[in-house]
Amino acid sequence: MVDYHSTGQPHPYGGNGPGPNGDYMAQEDDWDRDLLLDPAWEKQQRKTFTAWCNSHLRKAGTQIENIDEDFRDGLKLMLLLEVISGERLPKPERGKMRVHKINNVNKALDFIASKGVKLVSIGAEEIVDGNAKMTLGMIWTIILRFAIQDISVEETSAKEGLLLWCQRKTAPYKNVNVQNFHISWKDGLAFNALIHRHRPELIEYDKLRKDDPVTNLNNAFEVAEKYLDIPKMLDAEDIVNTARPDEKAIMTYVSSFYHAFSGAQKAETAANRICKVLAVNQENEQLMEDYERLASDLLAWIQRTIPWLETRDPQKTIPAMQQKLEDFREYRRVHKPPKVQEKCQLEINFNTLQTKLRLSGRPAFMPSEGRMVSDIGAGWQRLEQAEKGHEEWLLTELRRLERLDHLAEKFRQKASIHEGWTEGKEVALRDRDSGTASLAQVRALLRKHEAFESDLAAHQDRVEQIAAIAQELNELDYYDSPSVNARCQKICDQWDLLGSLTHSRREALEKMEKQLETIDELHLEYAKRAAPFNNWMESAMEDLQDMFIVHTIEEIQGLITAHEQFKSTLGDADREREAILGIQAEAQRLAELHGLQLPAGNPYTSVTAQVINSKWERVQQLVPKRDQALQEEQNRQNSNEHLRRQFGSQANRVGPWIQTKMEEIGRISIEMNGTLEDQLSHLKEYEQNIVEYKPNLELLEQQHQLVQEALIFDNQHSNYTMEHLRVGWEQLLTTIARTINEVENQILTRDAKGISQEQMQEFRASFNHFDKDHGGALGPEEFKACLISLGYDVENDRQGDAEFQRIMAVVDPNGSGSVTFQAFIDFMSRETTDTDTAEQVINSFRVLAGDKNYITAAELRRELPAAQAEYCIARMAPYAGPDAVPGALDYKSFSTALYGESDL
Repeated sequence: MVDYHSTGQPHPYGGNGPGPNGDYMAQEDDWDRDLLLDPAWEKQQRKTFTAWCNSHLRKAGTQIENIDEDFRDGLKLMLLLEVISGERLPKPERGKMRVHKINNVNKALDFIASKGVKLVSIGAEEIVDGNAKMTLGMIWTIILRFAIQDISVEETSAKEGLLLWCQRKTAPYKNVNVQNFHISWKDGLAFNALIHRHRPELIEYDKLRKDDPVTNLNNAFEVAEKYLDIPKMLDAEDIVNTARPDEKAIMTYVSSFYHAFSGAQKAETAANRICKVLAVNQENEQLMEDYERLASDLLAWIQRTIPWLETRDPQKTIPAMQQKLEDFREYRRVHKPPKVQEKCQLEINFNTLQTKLRLSGRPAFMPSEGRMVSDIGAGWQRLEQAEKGHEEWLLTELRRLERLDHLAEKFRQKASIHEGWTEGKEVALRDRDSGTASLAQVRALLRKHEAFESDLAAHQDRVEQIAAIAQELNELDYYDSPSVNARCQKICDQWDLLGSLTHSRREALEKMEKQLETIDELHLEYAKRAAPFNNWMESAMEDLQDMFIVHTIEEIQGLITAHEQFKSTLGDADREREAILGIQAEAQRLAELHGLQLPAGNPYTSVTAQVINSKWERVQQLVPKRDQALQEEQNRQNSNEHLRRQFGSQANRVGPWIQTKMEEIGRISIEMNGTLEDQLSHLKEYEQNIVEYKPNLELLEQQHQLVQEALIFDNQHSNYTMEHLRVGWEQLLTTIARTINEVENQILTRDAKGISQEQMQEFRASFNHFDKDHGGALGPEEFKACLISLGYDVENDRQGDAEFQRIMAVVDPNGSGSVTFQAFIDFMSRETTDTDTAEQVINSFRVLAGDKNYITAAELRRELPAAQAEYCIARMAPYAGPDAVPGALDYKSFSTALYGESDL
């Protein structure tokens, strides 16, 4: 017999486990040697170990009475090991001989050794001989291996783990201070605290007294046996009447409490996992509903706005058309900017939702038909095309109305001049004054008629101009075309009548010409020269009063030059006037000289000297007025040129600034300077800088409004138009917001997946290396090369192609033919980290259901918070398996649906 208490020998029970030092737990160095020799410890262990063994043997329908005797043949020992391990041992020998018993015990000891337990000095013969200490040592080794070894709390194990668990659970209770597995349990309060912590309805802890340990211990042992299925392993008197209760007995008893309550801990863990998964799913559903609502509202606004922009309702006047232009400006300034922000926010929300779905292992969100981001983009593009067409139409209409007003005024002016000229002509042509005239008078009438025909021919151009202007007004759809046409028709009819009357009168005068003998050559000369000069003066007056419209300094300068050339001819005209008046004066002098009686006025023309002088004076008056009008127009064109230069200068600053910011934002997203937080901070500084730059664009809008109000339609000082700058500004705002969102999603991915900053930079460096065109996406061949550089076997063979197609289906589910950096990060994070899976959720529900294939509404309401329990009940399908009961719910199909593997 080996003395297990001698110095330098192993522990009395000889068990050396698989721990770092070969022991399942370290023994306290200060144990009192006399206490070890006290037989009281053996009594406590017998009672505790026997109860522990029976708690397992009852599952096989048997039990032991005497721990020394009942294990001697090895049969119940082998049965005990099969029950607690769940494994089958070799078939026992049923013989009654000693060799049969030894062989059975050796099979049990070999099984214990196969579990990593080194048994020192414990042999089959001692067990068969009924050696109490060896038998107790063997049972303690079994308890350590199968009941205590797997206990782990915060990386501690076995004894330390069980002690830490006890301390955690009893910490809130007064008069309880668990420091060991002997005297800390003598007053019974620690046992009661463990029960009350997990099942408070079983213990009235506040009524227990520290000075009544027997009552406390009996209360805990009886409650544990009755409600927790923990057999009574010790008597209260055994613990109270011992100076130091046996540690192994207490540890065995306490481990039974640990295993009884560990199921509740697993249920709590399972419930927490389900709550987490359901919370994520509910949040994602809310984000999906918000996206659908915002997308519907934005598309409805676009569909309402496009018909308004496509409406072409011409107005009759410039003020009415300018009001339409002002309505369009108000739309651009007031109504559209909030929608631009909504569109940008919608895209950000969509990207964030997709990132959250990927991170939680859910399928990608597919919006309702017609509400995809691409649908919104297409609608937005149609809106901007309609905007451009509407603005072009407004400006074209303004030009048309301006042209119409100018032509109408010109028509009225020429018509008035012509009508003034024709006034009385019909009456004069119908006059038969030649019937009683003398020969001289008749010849004078004939010459006068010739002068009239000359005058009539000179007015032919004016009539043709009037008809051409009326035709152009009709072609341009002038609103008052009926009155213009009526007046033009009247002028043409009268002109035809005058031609007919002129022809008839000439025939009458020529018939009488043979009867006429003399004519006043001077009067004729006067008439011939006075008529063209008179026409020249009338044309000059008409030109000096002519309306003009110009759009550039060059055009007004051309008019000023022409006017200066006209003024340079006034000297010759004045000399012609004096010559014509000299002819008239000479005729009068000869008549007086020869005593002739001349008829009143010149018989050949109605253009008298007074008329010539009057019209000449009028020409002299109109010249300075024309000078003033041209100077005022030159000043207006100078002002317009200033507006052009002012707008061009500001546009030439704003345009390059927008382009520069777009390029800088692109570089930030590619160059990977600093951490993602640094990049995000840098981008937000850029965003703030862009917001602060907005007054420059607003100033440009004000300048553009002044340009449009001045009816300036071109600007050679800048290649930038307001439309280009607006689009560039909107693209800049959208780009900075999208880039910030991408970096935020990368941070979200990194934090959710536990990716280090160095990994993220490595991923970005690999992606950028193969992104040759810096477009922010990789083509299939570029992506394959990137994967090969990271060690993936996707070479050009059948197996490699199949693996590559599988990966492409993950990173490019829509088949767009390109892989974004966010999709690349999601893929790499899935390859390197673990996430919740449908199988994990199913296992969690199985724990709550008590290993059943279904779960009931009552079990869900008991284990989960109310809101999430009702969420599950509303969505779980009825369970239809052969073991179904009324109200059974199918948690497996529900779990797979959460991850897109089936439909809810």
